Amino acid sequence: MTDEPAVIYAETEGIAEICINQPRRRNALDAEGVAALADAWRRFESGTARVAVLTGGAGNFCAGLDLVAVPDAAPAVPGIGAQVSKPVIAAVDGPAVGLGLALVMQADLCVASDRSVFRYPEGRVGYTGGLIAALATRIPAKIAMEILLLGEAVSPERAREAGLINAVLPPDEVLPRARAMAATIAGMAPLVIDGLRAEIAATMPASPAQLAGQFRARMAGIAASHDRQEGLAAFRERRAPRFEGR
Repeated sequence: MTDEPAVIYAETEGIAEICINQPRRRNALDAEGVAALADAWRRFESGTARVAVLTGGAGNFCAGLDLVAVPDAAPAVPGIGAQVSKPVIAAVDGPAVGLGLALVMQADLCVASDRSVFRYPEGRVGYTGGLIAALATRIPAKIAMEILLLGEAVSPERAREAGLINAVLPPDEVLPRARAMAATIAGMAPLVIDGLRAEIAATMPASPAQLAGQFRARMAGIAASHDRQEGLAAFRERRAPRFEGR
């Protein structure tokens, strides 16, 4: 534990910037980091920002999960364990490994530096949460199999050719380009942008791991709800519950 937040969240002019901030571990997320990123997505979803930029700071994006005490990654991933109905842009500089690759996969747009590395080495580690299975719905299946089954590093140029990312840039241009894209989106009609995004999401197949993550997120929301506490209190107090839908 340190005094530094595991995730830094800021909003300005309709844009949320979410920065993974565990540089000593190359932004590999432990349980604290997963919880902090999940909280950032909730803040973005409930707030006034129209688009989010997800980054990991200079030289690091996300090197996966803490393999000493592996947390459940789903709550940190938008569209799987985190409900996010607005556009997300990933700004990648450095490793996007394991969970980092899943975050890129779930982003709506992605710009990456020419020193970035994309990799899913879980076959070499002996662990996977299965969230990455949806990669085959984002890029050609054979290329997804190449990335997942071989576990080898993929260059940003190869990732762009496969359609995983939108642009390859020098490191100092990545965040400015992501911010410029976000500003463009933030200036457009949000009902149209969010509606188009929802239609595309509904058109794409969902993997079993995605559906399971979404189900767990819904159940966790119910478990933490005011209505659950009210229902239990009403049962103990032998009275009719007063549900509020929250």
